[in-house]
Amino acid sequence: MSRYLTLDDVDVTGLRVLVRADLNVPMERGAVSDDFRLRASLPTLEDLVRKGAVVTVCSHLGRPEGEVSSLSLRPIARLMDQLSEFDVTFESPGDITVLENTRFNLGEVSNDPQTAERFADGYELFVQDAFGTVHRAHASTVGVAERLRSVAGPLLASELSALGRFLGEPERPYTVVLGGAKVSDKLAVIENLLPKVDRLLIGGGMCFTFLVAKGFEVGRSLVQDDMVGIVRD
Repeated sequence: MSRYLTLDDVDVTGLRVLVRADLNVPMERGAVSDDFRLRASLPTLEDLVRKGAVVTVCSHLGRPEGEVSSLSLRPIARLMDQLSEFDVTFESPGDITVLENTRFNLGEVSNDPQTAERFADGYELFVQDAFGTVHRAHASTVGVAERLRSVAGPLLASELSALGRFLGEPERPYTVVLGGAKVSDKLAVIENLLPKVDRLLIGGGMCFTFLVAKGFEVGRSLVQDDMVGIVRD
């Protein structure tokens, strides 16, 4: 895999740093029901603070179209403040500042240039640390990276290292377990992996589209009707 810049390649002292993290966690009745991704993201943010950076973190949550109060990152910031040794605030200055849900901006998903400019404004370094979002050309991923000096965060770097091993010469037998809600989000990955693996196991919500393509009844389960023909092929 080609070389890319990481946080080890830059001196962040005094820099205003925007971190794209994956804070897209399960929510129940307005509270975080699984904090795994928050705990995984905090070490990168805390390390930046220790090194003297001014840290802001952004993320999406769910799939809102415009503002949806139940998908605000406010409760996520509150829980991160409890988990962190540093002061984590929501949209106000702190050791670590959490911005509101990026998808509340209607130009996020379309990578609107003005939206990307707003995200990048005032920052000197962009740290991409959300592996689960790098395949999406959104304003807070591609748009910001086109406007700021950008590096891979530790979480992203570790995922890329693991992915490089799996796409190179993996040990055999080689089985991949792939999950996710939508087949359309994973189709390119599936097509890329199929020639390389001995077995590909499809789970998550997208398994139902495969089951329908094979002729099974799935009741009211999530199905992407427009993908059934492609999946059948």
